[in-house]
Amino acid sequence: MQQIINFILKYKNFLLYVFLLTIALVFTVRARSYHHSKFFNSANWLTGNVYESTHSVSSFFSLGTENEKLVEENKWLRQQLYNLEKAPPEPLDSTKITYSVTAAKIIKNSYSLPRNYITLDKGRVDGLEIDMGVITSKGILGIVEHTSKNFSMVQSILNVRSRINAKILNTNHYGSLVWDTKDYRTVQLKDIERLVPLKVGDTIVTGASSSIFPENIPIGVIAHFEVNPNHSSYQIDVKLFNDMTTVKNVYIIKNNQREEIIELESKVGND
Repeated sequence: MQQIINFILKYKNFLLYVFLLTIALVFTVRARSYHHSKFFNSANWLTGNVYESTHSVSSFFSLGTENEKLVEENKWLRQQLYNLEKAPPEPLDSTKITYSVTAAKIIKNSYSLPRNYITLDKGRVDGLEIDMGVITSKGILGIVEHTSKNFSMVQSILNVRSRINAKILNTNHYGSLVWDTKDYRTVQLKDIERLVPLKVGDTIVTGASSSIFPENIPIGVIAHFEVNPNHSSYQIDVKLFNDMTTVKNVYIIKNNQREEIIELESKVGND
């Protein structure tokens, strides 16, 4: 103990300088958006590289499982392709594509916190931008919230700040998908009126009101519902199709018409 005290006394001026410098940096980063952005991007780059290194090691030992998943996914895609009513009459015109898709891998994933995030191994150089949707072959994962040059952070569907437009499949009954933090396997669908007929097992998908996700992307199935005693709507628990603890391969969706939609909507009330 005496050695610690002696060390503090000997380097007290230097320690005081470091302490004051740290406080000054914290206030600077918080007060100015430019510094905050630079600090966040630098931290994102550093943690992204650390996570990528550990992910590379863990991925080596799970190649067999991942290959099985990819085989199943390819089987599903081929089934959809083979069951099309007819083949496209000509090659797809890329200028008419509404949604573009980029593949990525998860290198960091949290699912037990109130605000969970997912780190991807793709960033701005790969075309990723803020507010792109992230899905797997089974369902949605979240929305891109931050990007650096080579990495991206996704606000998970398991995040108390998450709000995603969703609906009951094959209906026009829409609501907001949220998470109550109780179970990583279950999210909640709000604002569905109590007069809407429901049953356990009904499929929940993305709605048409989102400019981020295409309509009818799978989310999960109704596991439980009851009428909210204080409102005229249901309390609905939705069991996710995705196992949020084991997801590895993802797809990032870009709506190529999103900027035009936002620009048009911004004019409402301004004319």
